[in-house]
This record gives sequence, structure tokens and C-alpha cells, in this order.
Amino acid sequence: MAVDSSQSLAKAADAQGVRGRGPRTGKTPGPLRRALSTHWYAWAMVAPVVAVIGVIVGYPLVRGLYLSTTDANEANVERTIGVNHIPATYKSVSLDNYTAVLQDGVFWDRLTWTVIWTVSCVALSFGIGLILANMLNRKLAGRSFYRMALILPWAVPAFVSVFTWRLIFNEKNGILNKILAGGGIDAIPWLNDPTWAKLSVITVNVWLGVPFMLVAMLGGLQSIPGELYEAAEMDGANAWQRFRNITLPGLRSVSSTVILISGIWTFNMFPVIFLLTRGGPGDATEILVTYAYRLSFVVSPRDFAGSAAWGVIILLLLSLFAVVYRRALRKQGEVW
Repeated sequence: MAVDSSQSLAKAADAQGVRGRGPRTGKTPGPLRRALSTHWYAWAMVAPVVAVIGVIVGYPLVRGLYLSTTDANEANVERTIGVNHIPATYKSVSLDNYTAVLQDGVFWDRLTWTVIWTVSCVALSFGIGLILANMLNRKLAGRSFYRMALILPWAVPAFVSVFTWRLIFNEKNGILNKILAGGGIDAIPWLNDPTWAKLSVITVNVWLGVPFMLVAMLGGLQSIPGELYEAAEMDGANAWQRFRNITLPGLRSVSSTVILISGIWTFNMFPVIFLLTRGGPGDATEILVTYAYRLSFVVSPRDFAGSAAWGVIILLLLSLFAVVYRRALRKQGEVW
């Protein structure tokens, strides 16, 4: 009787367990199915964003890759003139566009200036932002006002700032040349001389980039424990030693990220160059992205295939830079 009771209890427990688990098919669900069943709510929240990015970014990217392997231009693409519909007549040319770009001296000239422009702007923005962040991290009168004033250029739309600087750099009526004239110095052709134009666009971009660096560095400084500075000061470390051995290592994770982001932004900083100098005088200040725009929207006939090839090369260069930069950080012990 006892045996029968124990067997009945075991069967009842097995039946209850089977009912709780549902039907067993004998198949183990795959990792994708498990992820969807476990994190379905997160996937549902992300799905609209993925769809929008796919439409806004994915389609133009795929279309650009395709056009870069053709000879598409304004004369042979599909178009409608009045009531007449003209079909596309462009054809595939494989990688000829990329070969033409890489063999063109214009590309290497633009690439050289783009690298100089990017390194100069990022280095100056980072250096000035770090100095200002160290100053504003201390207790001083009016610190909140200074912080707001230094962040203000970031709040103003970029095109408004660039047009304002364009008025400041005006050779005849600009404020800078009027100040110089008051000191007996001849007017400087800020935007009409190749050298001065390059210095001008770098100045404007640094002015726009410093607030971002300032905010990032200030946040990083405030995350460093103050006890480290107190202990170092008690050990006799001077200001430079504290900065080199505490501040810089404490900011390494923040600075590595903002340098990468700022480098990518600056490499593709179209508004400052285009609105301030239009790539001039001549083509002195033209970077890769403005030249790609010129091919697609300025020259006649518009070279859509060539512009797409330039865009793909720019994407590859930035991807290569990001990969190399990330590997360099890993070698230094940074996990990012």
C-alpha cells in the first residue's frame, strides 16, 4: 500500500511538472529564439529605431555603394523632363571609379589638408577644453556664469555661428580688421588668402568644439576622487606632478572617447568649410566631404558615381581610423 501511494505521488508530481512546462518537443530553441523570447520587450522598443535608421541610413548607404560602381551622372540617370520620362542608361564600371580617385592627385591633396585640419582642430579643442575644465573645476567667484558663457557656443546653431564669424572676418567691414586698423595695422584678407583662410576655418571650428571638450573634461575631473589630490599634496607632489600622475590617468577613458568622436565629426565637418569659405579661395580649404559635395551638386554634369566613390572612401578611412584607434587603446589597457 505504501509503495502504491509513493508511485501515485510520483506520477502526480510528474504530471504537474509536465503541465507547468508545457508540451515537450525534444528540440532546443536556438540562441536567436531564446533572445527574442527572453528580451521581447527590449526588441519591441528598439524595432522602430532600427527601422528608421535602416530607411534613413541603410538605403542611402546601399544606394551609394551601388552608384559608386557605375558611371552614373546627370546626363544618364533616370529623370523626367516635362511629360517625357527618360530611363537610366548608366552601366556598371566595376571598381574603375575607386581606381580613378586613388590615382588622382586631387584626392591626395584633399586628404592631406583634411588630416591637417582634423588633427589641428581636435588637438586645439582638446587642449583648450582641458585647460578651461581644470580652471572651472576649482572654487572661484562666478564659476556658474563662466561655465554657461563657455558652453554658449555649443547652444547656438552652427550655421548662425559661422555666419557671425564670416562677418567678423570680412576684409573691409569686419570687426577684426577695424581693430587692426585702429592699431595702424593693414587689413588682413582672412578669407581671401589661402593661408589665412585655413587659419580662419580652424579657429571657427575650434571655437565650436571647445564647449564639447569642456563639458566632457569637466565631468571626468569631477569623477576623480579628491582624496587622491590631498594624499599627493601631503606627499609633497607639486601641481604638475598631480596633473600628470592623477588628472591625466583619471581622464584617460573620457578623453579617448571624446577624441575619437571629435575626430570623426571634424573629418566630416561640412558646415564650417562650406558656409565660411565655400572651400576657397580656389580650393585651398576644401576637405574630402566638401569635394564630394561639389562633384554631386556643383560641377556640370553632376558626377553622382564619382561623388559616391568619394563618400565610400571617406567611410572606409573613418572606419579604419576607428579600428586602429580602438586597438591602440586596448594595448594601453583601456577597455572600450
